[in-house]
Amino acid sequence: MQTNLVRFPIASMSGNSEQTLSKVSTKYDCAMQQFQELLATEDLDNKLDAQPSIVSEFEDALRSAISEAYQKGYGDDDAHCFLQRILYGINRLKLFWYDDLRHYNNERSLYLSSLCQQIEAAWQNWELAQVDVAALQQLDVKDALIKRAAEDLDPPLSSESRYIREEMSEVGYRHLLAIASFDGLVEGSRLSRILGGAANEVQCTLIRVLLEEYGNGRLSRKHSTFFKAMMAEFGMNTQPEGYFDLVPWEVLACANHNFLVTECKRHFLRYSGGLTYFEVAGPAAYRNYLTAAQRLQLSEAAMGYWELHIREDERHGRWMLDDVALPLAEQYPSDAWELVLGYDQEKLMSDRAAVAVVRSIREAEHSALLIKEIEKIRK
Repeated sequence: MQTNLVRFPIASMSGNSEQTLSKVSTKYDCAMQQFQELLATEDLDNKLDAQPSIVSEFEDALRSAISEAYQKGYGDDDAHCFLQRILYGINRLKLFWYDDLRHYNNERSLYLSSLCQQIEAAWQNWELAQVDVAALQQLDVKDALIKRAAEDLDPPLSSESRYIREEMSEVGYRHLLAIASFDGLVEGSRLSRILGGAANEVQCTLIRVLLEEYGNGRLSRKHSTFFKAMMAEFGMNTQPEGYFDLVPWEVLACANHNFLVTECKRHFLRYSGGLTYFEVAGPAAYRNYLTAAQRLQLSEAAMGYWELHIREDERHGRWMLDDVALPLAEQYPSDAWELVLGYDQEKLMSDRAAVAVVRSIREAEHSALLIKEIEKIRK
């Protein structure tokens, strides 16, 4: 059974080897180990009530990381990574992984909830400080959303997009799949958290999007099945979260942000605006990946997920703008600016994640070249 702890095996990307990729040691490693032990502790809250000192070292590290990440400009990458992994370790308990049921014993732990709120409070203030909220509140929301969607449907190529299209090697492509599998193998899961409630046209459109993500109830057509097929073509580990240690904190932040705005219904407009950007902008990103795969002359199976998404997300983008975002702007005129906030935050965080992913790809390619050179010397 797959573990519920944030301690996932990293299978070699060059084949079926059980060899694992080593993780760079940081000053937060001991605290991360303590957190994993907390997740696995039976009756966690009562044990902490009886002996609160057992978390003193972990909480010291947590306070230090919050200061290092959010009170010093852009912040320290190790601190960001530690905090986003802690958040994700708690958030993922909201989804079911078909593993040992005992892994969910602390699903409603008050202590874990307090950790989540402590990190989110500092993190969200830091994120919001990068957005001109006052300016968004003055916008004509419907006009702003229409203009943004038109621009993001076919944006100019960034330097990261050009690298992926024109330079990325097959090693880099496999590394891209490894990182993207973090979302690609459980796609649509967070969307499912927002769908309950009164029936209306907006809700039904969101359900249509979810149903297509889930292959209309057929596993063979579920989007994650197509992603799994791409990975299998390279003999990669196809278990969800199998490459967790490769995922940059910027990518984890996108996932954790979505957990926050789906779990808090007060953020429904922010989530809807964010999903509108995600669906509108998705095809442009997938065209970059498809172009790279075609340049590398990979098989159809090794790129099928991108082709599927280009077709379906073009449709989803129109649905989200016309049948979700714009109707919500009319229904909530005083709060409609939050749709644009959600849209802009999703774009900001996605762009930041894209830069981090390409940086990681470049590092993986450089490491692969070094290994080849060492092997030549040894021969």
